[in-house]
Amino acid sequence: MTQPEPVAALPLVTTAELPDGTCLPVRGLRAPAPERFLPSGSGPAPGPPPAPVVLVLPAMGTPARFYRRFARQLHDEGLTALTADLRGQGEATSRATGRAAGDHGYRAIVEEDLPAVLAAIRAELGPEPPLYLLGHSLGGQLALVYASLARKAVGAGGSEFGGSGVGGPDLRDAGVGGSGVGGSGVGGSGFWGPGVDGVVIVATGSVWFRAFGALRGPGLLLTQLLITATAAVLGRWPGTRLGFGGDQPRGVMRDWARQVRTGRYRARGSALDYETALGTLDLPVLAVSVERDAYAPVGALDHLLAKTPRARLTRHHLTARETGTRLDHFAWARAGGALAKRVAAWATADGRRAGGCRAGES
Repeated sequence: MTQPEPVAALPLVTTAELPDGTCLPVRGLRAPAPERFLPSGSGPAPGPPPAPVVLVLPAMGTPARFYRRFARQLHDEGLTALTADLRGQGEATSRATGRAAGDHGYRAIVEEDLPAVLAAIRAELGPEPPLYLLGHSLGGQLALVYASLARKAVGAGGSEFGGSGVGGPDLRDAGVGGSGVGGSGVGGSGFWGPGVDGVVIVATGSVWFRAFGALRGPGLLLTQLLITATAAVLGRWPGTRLGFGGDQPRGVMRDWARQVRTGRYRARGSALDYETALGTLDLPVLAVSVERDAYAPVGALDHLLAKTPRARLTRHHLTARETGTRLDHFAWARAGGALAKRVAAWATADGRRAGGCRAGES
């Protein structure tokens, strides 16, 4: 079998730096700016809007460099394509010291890292381009959670909805104290984060064991028990050595295992109710299932999407016939040309609709 040519590193676009010393580089390729000036150069003229921006969020244990080829294919379709590692993976580093510094979970990624990354992107690219999250596997799950929590600013007055109940339900988790979470504007008064215009999820699904059926579900339930126990004893999950999920802090695996058992998204230490937030999501969502995907079968995707009944949903099933090569949970990213075309068409059409579309199937 012919191996694909190596793909060069993407240029650095910006870096998000958090108060605890965590650095999250954002790499990518910018779409050309649209021509908006009269031929005489006398002033601005009406013209096309700026190209949509797509930020790729990786799967658990997968470095952002894995998506270089796909990012270039998105860029070839006229998009600004960006990638960023999840905390502790790839280029993402934390300069904080001590055992506790490496024991983050979903809360840190959703409530600290993603707001910082998106704020850095907006500072670099400006407020005008439509901004979409494209998440693979765990990246897709957390992208939906983030988009559900984040709301675009209303004038200069802050977020459209937060824990105070203004513009939406109270998102504070009744089981967590209201002292708040530092470093990201998250606390008892609500959540702040730059808003996004929509979400694409690829090879993504809930990991609730019952969504995997009677044959595979019990095995997944046993697997999470073993992973949780191993991470508790070692302080981390050595997934690279053991063949699942890459090396992870025990906090990430603890939150993952809770969702396996309960089917609900709840992050340890968070004052926010992720499940309630998901139920309010009314943004456009493109959900792409992948042929021969054992990690995110259609039933798992169905369970995840059932949490977002208000989303303006488009679904697509990516097949080997469409891509010209055998697919699985990861192989789609090596043959993403057809998917890149679909994402670009969807994002561009969504920008033209300006939020006026209805759910559909493709």
